[in-house]
Amino acid sequence: MDCPPSPCTKVCTLDAAGYCIGCLRTGDEIARWTSMGAQAQWRLLDTLAERRRQRQPEALEGSKDV
Repeated sequence: MDCPPSPCTKVCTLDAAGYCIGCLRTGDEIARWTSMGAQAQWRLLDTLAERRRQRQPEALEGSKDV
């Protein structure tokens, strides 16, 4: 299995919850990325996608047409 590309967006700042505002990884996940196997990296990308989905409804609520 091939390794996925890094999710890093070069915006390396952690928010108050401990997530990078660019890629949504924790500091620990960022530090471990290069030592993780491909399967673990792909699983983490799935986790990041879920984190994005969980944050999406908040962003969409402010843009609803009434």
